[in-house]
Amino acid sequence: MSELGTLRLANVRKTYPVEGGIFTALENVDLHVSPGEFIAIVGSSGCGKSTLLRLILGDIRLDGKRIAGPGLNRGIVFQEHRLFPWLTVGENVGLGLENSAFSKREKEYLIKEHIELVGLNGFENAYPYQLSGGMSQRAAIARALVNRPEILLLDEPFGALDALTKAYLQTELHRIWQEEGITMILVTHDVEEAVFLADRVVVMQSRPGRIKNIVPIELPRHRDRGSFEFAQLKETILAEIGDVGLH
Repeated sequence: MSELGTLRLANVRKTYPVEGGIFTALENVDLHVSPGEFIAIVGSSGCGKSTLLRLILGDIRLDGKRIAGPGLNRGIVFQEHRLFPWLTVGENVGLGLENSAFSKREKEYLIKEHIELVGLNGFENAYPYQLSGGMSQRAAIARALVNRPEILLLDEPFGALDALTKAYLQTELHRIWQEEGITMILVTHDVEEAVFLADRVVVMQSRPGRIKNIVPIELPRHRDRGSFEFAQLKETILAEIGDVGLH
């Protein structure tokens, strides 16, 4: 198997200066992510989940090389789609290719391919204001994937959407992950989302942020949210978090 998309975090620590001292956001975080694996990170607010996605300090290695800053081998999708309102869907997706070495023809093909991948055929010339929230997030996912990154980072990508749209896009993201075969790391407050999508769920604890436990999700794909096994795993993770109000 190719090692592209392998991510290794070793003894990762992140601090911030605060009035009167130093705040430790993350401490002693160790994690190995295999190529093509889908990892979900959950935990209570303030445990460092999102910090972990953006982290440069410590010893984080992608394909054996230390990460020293942004790179084309990593794509990221945020809770807000962050599309430029003056650009069309096609132009917004094309922004993901700005610093790539692809030819003009290759870029046109990749834009078309990834708009189709996220199910936005026919909306290439639409502007963000003409899209629903779910469609905007699909365009953001296409933009993150268009340069064929080895790893996709997702920071609460469906957190602002209604329940039906969220469930639909979770299924779509699962399909895209299977088709693209890339490594995905999802930060979410939604434990059901984590169990539905992930191969393993990383449970974080706070003060300072660190990994409390890693729960393997060994349910067959596609997963039945209404099954006893699904509910049991969800309750196990909620108990690990220690916050029965999180859902």
